[in-house]
Amino acid sequence: MARPSTKLAESLGVLSALQEQGFFAIRSGDLTRTHRERLLKSGFLHEVMKGWYIPARPEEAAGQTTTWYAAFWHFCATYLHRRKGHDWCLSAEQSIALHVGNWTVPQQLVVRAAKARNHITNLPHDTALLDVRATLPDEADVVEVEGLRLYTLPAALVACAPGCFVRHPIDLRAALGMIQDASEVLGRLLDHGHSTIAGRLVGAFRNIGRTRIADDIASAMGAAGYVVREHDPFDDQQLPLSPARPLPPVVTRIRLLWRAMRSMVVERFARPPRRRMVAADYLQQIEEAYVADAYHSLSIEGYQVSEALIARVAGGRWNPDDSAVDRDQRNALAARGYWQAYQAVRGSVARVLQGDDPGAVAEQDHRAWYRELFAPSVTAGLLTAGDLAGYRDGPVYLRGSMHVPPRCEAVRDAMPALFDLLAEETEPAVRAVLGHFLFVYIHPYPDGNGRMGRFLMNVMLAAGGYRWTVIPVQERGGYLAALEAASVRQDIAPFTRFLDRLVAHGGAAHEPRRR
Repeated sequence: MARPSTKLAESLGVLSALQEQGFFAIRSGDLTRTHRERLLKSGFLHEVMKGWYIPARPEEAAGQTTTWYAAFWHFCATYLHRRKGHDWCLSAEQSIALHVGNWTVPQQLVVRAAKARNHITNLPHDTALLDVRATLPDEADVVEVEGLRLYTLPAALVACAPGCFVRHPIDLRAALGMIQDASEVLGRLLDHGHSTIAGRLVGAFRNIGRTRIADDIASAMGAAGYVVREHDPFDDQQLPLSPARPLPPVVTRIRLLWRAMRSMVVERFARPPRRRMVAADYLQQIEEAYVADAYHSLSIEGYQVSEALIARVAGGRWNPDDSAVDRDQRNALAARGYWQAYQAVRGSVARVLQGDDPGAVAEQDHRAWYRELFAPSVTAGLLTAGDLAGYRDGPVYLRGSMHVPPRCEAVRDAMPALFDLLAEETEPAVRAVLGHFLFVYIHPYPDGNGRMGRFLMNVMLAAGGYRWTVIPVQERGGYLAALEAASVRQDIAPFTRFLDRLVAHGGAAHEPRRR
C-alpha cells in the first residue's frame, strides 16, 4: 500500500501538470475525486465557487487573502476563456486600468458578453464578476493581455463613460498620455460620427497639455462636417504632462500620483522645525534609537526578535554557522542584516545633514542599504551575491493587499522616476511621506521593501530636520491599512495623518544644542 506522502506527491504531480498547461482555474472534472479531495484536505487546493478551484499554499491560514489576490487575474482569465471562449471582453474602464499598469484587484470585475445574463458571480473575499449583456467591440479593437480580453487603448478611450474621467483621473490621464497621435482615435470617431465623444477627448487632451492632438481631432472632425463642442471631462486642473512625447505608463502614473497627493501632505503634515539638531547630536540620536528601531521594524515584517538578540548581533557576538548560538537562524540573519543596513543608512543621513541633496543620496545609496540588509544571508549560503545585484525579476504579491505592484519590467522605469521626484521636491514632508509610500507601492525588491521604505522615509525626515521616527509594531494594522488606502484608493490622507502623529510624538525634531 502506498504511503500517504506518496499519494500526496502523486496528486501534486497531477496539479502541477494542469498548471503547466495554463489551468489557473481548475474545474472539478479536471481532477479525479480522489486527487481533488486529497489536495483540498492538504491545503494545496482552495475552492473559489462550486466546482471551481485554484492552487493554494497550505501554510496560508484560513481567511487570509494573499492566495486569492495573487490568483485573481489568472483565475478570471482562465475561467472566462473556459466558460465563454472568445465571446467576452472586460469593460472599457477596466481595460484602461490594465493598459496603464493598474492591476489592483477590483471588488467587481465588469465583463461584457453578447450572451451574458446580467448576473453577479460572487468570488472570495468580497470580490465578484459582473456579467453584462452588451455588444462587443470589433475584433480589431480587442487585444489579449495575460489571457484577458481587453479593449485596445484607443478603443477604450472612445468607449469609456464620461464618469470614468472623474472616478479614475490618474488612470485616464496616464492613458491619454500614451496616445502618440490623433490618428489613433480619429478613425473610430469619424466612422461612427462620435462628435460628443470627440468633444470630450479634445477637452481631455487639452487638460493634460497635449494641445496638438486636441487641435488635430477638432479640425479633422470639423472638416468631416461634424460640430464638436469641446468639454473637459476632468473635474480638476493639473500641471500638463511633460515631456510632450509619451512616457512609459508606470512613470506617468507615479508622477500623477505624486501631483495628486502632494497638496494633501503639505496641508496635513507639520512644518519642519525652525531649529535643528547639530549633525553630531542627530547621529547620536540615531545610534540610541537603533535597538527600538530594529525591534519594531523587524517585528512588523513578522520576524521574532528580542532586544537581546539585536544587541548580540550588533556587537558581533553571533556566528551564522553555530546553530547552538541561535536555533532560529532566519531571525538572527535578519537582525544582523538590519544592523549592517542601519550603519549604511546612518552614513546617508550624515551626508544629507552636511547639505547633500537627499534625493540624490537616496538614489546613490539605496542599493547599498539593500545589499547590507541581506549580506548575512549570502554569508550563510541562503542567497547568492547575484541575488542582491538589482531589482526583482519576477512578480510579487503583498500579503492581505488588493494592490498588485508594477510588473518587474516596469520597475526599471519606475525607480528612476521616483528618485527624480524626490530630487525635484522642495517640501521635506512630501519627500518623506510620498517617498515611503511610492517605494513600497513599486516594491522594487523581492524582499525587504518595508524596511527599505522606512529607511528612505527617515533619510528624508532627517533632511528636513524632523526627528528619526520608529513605527511601532503595535500600530502595524493602522500602518498597513493607511498604505492600502493610498495604494488602492489613492487616498494619502490616512498615511499622512499616521506619520505626522508619530513624527510629532515626543515633540519636534529635538532641540539643538548650541555651540
